[in-house]
Amino acid sequence: MYLDLSYLIFVLPALLLSIWASSAVKSRFAKYDRIPVKKGVTGAQAAQILLRANGINDVKIARIGGCLTDNYNPTTKTLSLSDATYSSSSIAAVGVAAHETGHAIQHNTGYFPLSFRRMLVPVANLGSRLGPWLAIAGIGFGYSGYAEENFQFCQLITNIGLLLFSGATLFYVVTLPVEFNASWRALKILKGAGVFTDRSEAEGAKKVLWAAAMTYVASALQSIGSLLRLILIVNRSRGRRR
Repeated sequence: MYLDLSYLIFVLPALLLSIWASSAVKSRFAKYDRIPVKKGVTGAQAAQILLRANGINDVKIARIGGCLTDNYNPTTKTLSLSDATYSSSSIAAVGVAAHETGHAIQHNTGYFPLSFRRMLVPVANLGSRLGPWLAIAGIGFGYSGYAEENFQFCQLITNIGLLLFSGATLFYVVTLPVEFNASWRALKILKGAGVFTDRSEAEGAKKVLWAAAMTYVASALQSIGSLLRLILIVNRSRGRRR
């Protein structure tokens, strides 16, 4: 059986981290979803308090289905909170709602990494879907008779694939400061606004948000590892042709 060492080195560790982080988010959310905040504030109310504290009056708070499907849409200025967050007064719900509100605050203050990430969305969508396929297609053509007369074209296809996938990887990397900053803002403002009245509440929310942040770290590492592996495969194929 062929053992792909490049996969074991570049991709598998990040994949394992992703599995662990996903499990940690669910378990920690479940744990702190059973502990209510002492002030009895719901996720939606906490979001409204934080928006007002930052002078933001044009963001709509909406309720959506699901669990942990919370998100902020900067295009429509809509803060969507899931059923598990919107009307719940648990530490986990308030923490998640505050994190998404952190994105709204980033948008309002012109936080550059958030704006840059929005610019990368089309490239990321295209690059994650087509990038690896184009790179592999270029390699495949390189081993066919077609490549003898069109070698430069095959090289171009491969390079475009690598470039597109690099754009997708950059998106995942830029996402890291966006997500960590949103959590930092959320915890800081929750304390300042008096939503959390003791240290245990803040610590509980921090644990939930930290686990969530690790899912983004895992995604970034997985994308970086896949890109490095793809580059290694391309270089090997080119070396064999020389």
